Amino acid sequence: YKNNMIFWQISAICEKYGSNIKTPISDLPEEAINDILNGTNERLAIKTDLQTSFNYFQTYEGLIKYLELQQSDDVSAKEQKWSGQFYSRVTCPECHGTRLNKEALHFFIADKNIAQLSEMDISDLLKWMKNLPDKLSSQQLRIGSEIIKEIVSRLSFLSDVGLDYLSLNRNSATLSGGESQRIRLATQLGSELVNVLYILDEPSIGLHQRDNKRLIDSLKKLRDAGNTIIVVEHDKEIMLESDFIVDIGPKAGRKGGNVVFEGTPSQMLKTHTLTSDYLNGTLQIARPVAVREGNKKYIKLTGCTGNNLKNVSLTLPLGKFICVAGVSGSGKSSLINGTLQPILSKHFYRSIQEPLPYKKIEGIENIDKVITVDQSPLGKSPRSNPATYTGIFSDIRNLFVSLPEAKIRGYKPGRFSFNVSGGRCEACSGNGYKTIEMNFLPDVLVPCELCGGKRYNRETLEVRFKGKSIADVLDMTINQAVEFFSGIPNILKKLQVLQQIGLGYIKLGQPSSTLSGGENQRVKLATELAKRDTGKTLFILDEPTTGLHFEDVNVLLGVLNRLVDKGNTVLVIEHNLDVLKCADYIIDMGPDGGKNGGHVISEGTPVQISETDSPTAKYLKAELSL
Repeated sequence: YKNNMIFWQISAICEKYGSNIKTPISDLPEEAINDILNGTNERLAIKTDLQTSFNYFQTYEGLIKYLELQQSDDVSAKEQKWSGQFYSRVTCPECHGTRLNKEALHFFIADKNIAQLSEMDISDLLKWMKNLPDKLSSQQLRIGSEIIKEIVSRLSFLSDVGLDYLSLNRNSATLSGGESQRIRLATQLGSELVNVLYILDEPSIGLHQRDNKRLIDSLKKLRDAGNTIIVVEHDKEIMLESDFIVDIGPKAGRKGGNVVFEGTPSQMLKTHTLTSDYLNGTLQIARPVAVREGNKKYIKLTGCTGNNLKNVSLTLPLGKFICVAGVSGSGKSSLINGTLQPILSKHFYRSIQEPLPYKKIEGIENIDKVITVDQSPLGKSPRSNPATYTGIFSDIRNLFVSLPEAKIRGYKPGRFSFNVSGGRCEACSGNGYKTIEMNFLPDVLVPCELCGGKRYNRETLEVRFKGKSIADVLDMTINQAVEFFSGIPNILKKLQVLQQIGLGYIKLGQPSSTLSGGENQRVKLATELAKRDTGKTLFILDEPTTGLHFEDVNVLLGVLNRLVDKGNTVLVIEHNLDVLKCADYIIDMGPDGGKNGGHVISEGTPVQISETDSPTAKYLKAELSL
């Protein structure tokens, strides 16, 4: 705590009460703790650790005030994160989470105030609103009939797109991308516009097969009203229900970029593109011959009551490929992302995220770490790219440093970095482009006129390996780089993992902001695969098939199975039937969404789950019979 004023101040308070900063809190008098937390108006004689001949005399505002200041907007993100670990979110004791004062909550319609209505699931609120006219007087009905009609209409649209398990007071930050998109879709259904072109990017994200039909019906309503809907989608059912399909390929990256088919779904089924072969059954994702036995060890989590979980107990058989299935809103994310993952992260990495309420967990000693592979961007900066994230770029820089030309010039690894000055182009600070701010319009990116988008200055680009500069290497696709670095084992190994995971088409230096969620997730998976494996790791993935074509799903399953074959456990939250049928063990949640969910209704092998009467079972049984 040297050279830190806050610790000097706390030390002065401790001395005042006859103790010091190393005294355990349990041994400090109550008055000292109160002064440390809340401050004191007494002018403290502060002794610094600096070699100065004077001391400070000042008042002290308290540790609580200090932490509040560390949460202000003008403080760095690192300091905000540090101070954030001392905060926890609790329900307001005055309004009990309703956000309204007592006066507002004392207005009732049919014995319900506005907060009670906001807490209801949309399905329940819709029924209540439809029955409300029977409970109103004739005068009240004259006043409210048009408003009730409008509310029923809007709630119906939300229900039609599969969101009937949400409540109106649900925090928007807790919604998935697919849920947010379907809310916007419900808004458009309610607007009743015509001659509008709607563009939707994978609206089926996070949607169970049961609710897919409702989404398709909603899209058809928009179409029948005189609109045109373009949907970027991988879902088989949505493709077959469309009026017209444009198939782009034939493959990805530089091997793609062509329209390989356009026409009706029935016409497409007769062709042989990569997509149509999966649609017409020529190609299929094969089921495993047998389910794995696992290592006979378990993690047991009991008494989970967060969000809509109803005292859930979870048993994970380790050494298996496990899927958590269930309709949207059944509690999958609350159980895995909200409860299990934070418990394990806290245990292994001292994470500050608090898990949702639970009673106890057993068997943590059976794994050595937990790795959550999500679809968030690789880095917050546009400078982040697959090469920097996976660590390949460090090896490539070291290779360039070892070249004779670099040694003659005395170049160090920093010379080949675009993040520090020295070798980068200073006109664009190594970005390769400049940002032009446009008033009232999105910013425009233009290539740097000095380096032409290469990021480096002329001297750095003069150092070449096999005739290629560092900028040329960053512009290579993974497939090209595998051939180029075939004689450099430490670089080749990491590149081959990216290639095997189906990312051979992306460029080494491609900004992470241009990668899709599925691509980000696979780069992270490749990074873990390239590391030395202990065989006792738990991998957690949330809907990894988002944004993936049938062929990509096939490749992803190959990677996940490789992880499990090494002894690890892979836990996946998923709706995709191709993934579910390939699992060793399925935990099915439900039976419905919202307050009607929150139970583990069945668990077992895919065949055992298909023989139950859950919403997932019907679709899984049909898939297994193909």
